[in-house]
Amino acid sequence: MSVKTKEPKAANPLVPQKARIIKIVAETPDVKTFHVTTDKGKPFTPRPGQLAMLSLLHIGEAMFSIASQGEQHLEFSIKKTGLLTDSLHEVGEGQTVGIRGPYGNGFPLEMVKGKDLLFIAGGIGLAPVRSLINYCLKNRKNYGSLQLIYGSRTPADLCFKEDLFQVWPDQGLEVNVTVDKGDDNWDGPVGFVPAYLEELNPEPEGKIVILCGPPLMIKFVIQSLDKMRFKHENIITTLEKRMKCGIGKCGRCNIGSLYVCLDGPVFTLAQLDRMPVEL
Repeated sequence: MSVKTKEPKAANPLVPQKARIIKIVAETPDVKTFHVTTDKGKPFTPRPGQLAMLSLLHIGEAMFSIASQGEQHLEFSIKKTGLLTDSLHEVGEGQTVGIRGPYGNGFPLEMVKGKDLLFIAGGIGLAPVRSLINYCLKNRKNYGSLQLIYGSRTPADLCFKEDLFQVWPDQGLEVNVTVDKGDDNWDGPVGFVPAYLEELNPEPEGKIVILCGPPLMIKFVIQSLDKMRFKHENIITTLEKRMKCGIGKCGRCNIGSLYVCLDGPVFTLAQLDRMPVEL
C-alpha cells in the first residue's frame, strides 16, 4: 500500500527572516543609513525601487525604501518620524532585525534603458532614487545623460553627501544641489527645487524624469515640468508611503481597483492622471 506524503506547508509571507545590522552611517541629524545583511538567511535581491519591511521585536514594523544594494548587504536610509524609527536610531551595529520582501515592482528598467535620465529629489526622497542612480552608473553604457537635481531644507539636511559631492560626479552623474536656507559654510545655490529646476531648464526631448520627495515639492515640480513641456508619460514617481502590508491583503493601499503594493509603487504621471480623485 502506498503512503501519501504531506505537501510541505507554505511559508507565511508575513513572517520575517532574521537580518543583522553590520554598519550605521549618520547622514543628517535625523537620518541614518543602516547596512543590513541576510547572509545566513534566504537570498534577498531586490530591483531598484523596491521596498522591504523592517521590524524590531516588541516594537513593530514598517516599510522602507531600499536605498542601495551592495554585494553582501542592503542599505536603508531611515528618518526619525515615530516609535519604530526612533527605536532603530537607538540600536547599534550587530543588532538583529526582521526583514521581509522585497515588495513592489520597482522602477521600469526597460522603459528607461537608452534614455537620458533626470532625477529630481527632495530630502529623504533621494533614498529610493539612489538605488536607481547606482544601478544606472553601474550599467553606464546602457543610458544617455544622467542628471540629478536635489534639494533639502539646509546643508545639514543633505543626505548622502559623499555620493553627492565625490562619488557620483566622478562616475558621470551631473549633480545639482540646492538648499532652502544656507549657512555660513554653504556657497551653493539657495532656493526651492521647483525654482532651481526652472533655472536649470533641462531639455525635455528624449528625457525621462524620476521624481521623489515631499508631496508639496512634487506638486510644484510637476507644475514646473508642465511649463517646460515634459510629457506625463515620461515622468515617473513613487507612492511608496501608501504601502502597508506589502502583499495586497490589508486593502489599505488600494486606489480604485489598483493596489500600490502590487501594481506599484512606481507609476508614470500619466497613469496617476487616470486614477480616481481619491489619490
